[in-house]
Amino acid sequence: MGAALTRYRLIAYVVGVVLILLVVVGMPLKYLFDQPVVVQTVGPAHGFLYMVYLVAAFDLARRANWPLKRMALVMLAGTVPFVSFYAERVVSRWVRESAPVERPELTVTR
Repeated sequence: MGAALTRYRLIAYVVGVVLILLVVVGMPLKYLFDQPVVVQTVGPAHGFLYMVYLVAAFDLARRANWPLKRMALVMLAGTVPFVSFYAERVVSRWVRESAPVERPELTVTR
């Protein structure tokens, strides 16, 4: 499950940054200054990256046996600016808390 968590964390950060760029830079440029170039380029990229985010979140949710409601909330986190960063922290904690504790092997030496 470690690789699935790493993939999810990476794409959560990327989607979060791209969404903030789109909302904080692209939208004001488009609607206040009639310069749609950022929205035209970053918008489709965010759409594609969000699909990758959904796949990564679904993969992690299935491996962690999350209920459907939790999985849906994590998937929606990529649609609200700044929420994907918070969700990534919470998801990382959930996965680490649910991971089985590894115990060292007991060996008998004579």
